[in-house]
Amino acid sequence: MPWPMQFLCRAMRTVSLVLFYYVFSIGITFYNKWLMKDFHFPLFMTLVHLAIIFCFSTLTRFAMQCWMGKPRVILPWKVYLSKVAPTALATALDIGLSNWSFLFITISLYTMTKSSAVLFILFFSLVFKLEEPNPFLILVVLLIASGLFMFTLKSTQFNLEGFLMVLLASFIGGIRWTLTQVLMQKAELGLQNPIDTMYHLQPLMFLSLFPLFLLNEGLSVSTTEKLFRVSELSHLLYALVTLSVGGMLAFGLGFSEFLLVSRTSSLTLSIAGIFKEVCTLLLAVEFLGDKMSTVNWLGFVVCLSGITLHISLKTFYNKGNGPMVRQLPVRDNPDLELPLLQTKDDYCEDTNDEEEHEILY
Repeated sequence: MPWPMQFLCRAMRTVSLVLFYYVFSIGITFYNKWLMKDFHFPLFMTLVHLAIIFCFSTLTRFAMQCWMGKPRVILPWKVYLSKVAPTALATALDIGLSNWSFLFITISLYTMTKSSAVLFILFFSLVFKLEEPNPFLILVVLLIASGLFMFTLKSTQFNLEGFLMVLLASFIGGIRWTLTQVLMQKAELGLQNPIDTMYHLQPLMFLSLFPLFLLNEGLSVSTTEKLFRVSELSHLLYALVTLSVGGMLAFGLGFSEFLLVSRTSSLTLSIAGIFKEVCTLLLAVEFLGDKMSTVNWLGFVVCLSGITLHISLKTFYNKGNGPMVRQLPVRDNPDLELPLLQTKDDYCEDTNDEEEHEILY
């Protein structure tokens, strides 16, 4: 095939994968916000999503096992509880608090506050020695922090309770993604494929979030007329269908992100994440009536500048112009986004081609 045609085909494939990722990433944010207007049980919703993701992961693993002709990895109980449980707990709290915050704040404030997750990812990546210290990281932190401050300054739709929930979720998200990267980089565990990771994470995530659900929503859910005390079957079916749609979006989000990374690069996903933030804010202002002042928009630009600088630095150093910086996810989503995968060099040499073939099917 001529070089121009190859370039055109590759460009079209990349654009298609980015749009596919946007459908799930932006879609689940607006869908959860819409659902929270009438369904005020975010933790119950999250539990349903986790159950659906587990079911889809199980079916996908079975299909992959039939196609590839080899069994999928199943971790022993001791390894499962010691290695996977911390990641599952952090992930469950991150997602639960993020969904909970939709009861209090707008999508624009949620989007901006979640952008601060990169600060905590940087912090914990330095603690776990996944990233080398760099003086430019100070500038990245200052840009993102000042941008977040400007965005919340004199905001007419600011809610302190919701803001603190998202900020706590971002902090826990930093732990979550760092632990997830460590988990998936351990070749001996065999969790390099995200379907296997989701399959192992969901049960422990469900168990981690269930006590918080019982404490805050258990009695309300058991007595609400929208679920267990419905007067008409159609109302119950409507609630189950709307919750199931969110679960399918959550599963599609993780799969679409990994597909984008595996067929392009982690840099593509990072850049796509920046434009996704812009699209989310514009859609929130246009269709949901979110209000943003000039100072708020300026803060958004400053924050994006810090994230862009962080991506640029990682790209520069990973090309061999400085100390190696291992890939970490720089974007965090309102539901089940996966990290930008890297495995050990010796493992990659033996399994790279096999894994790529496995991913496609």
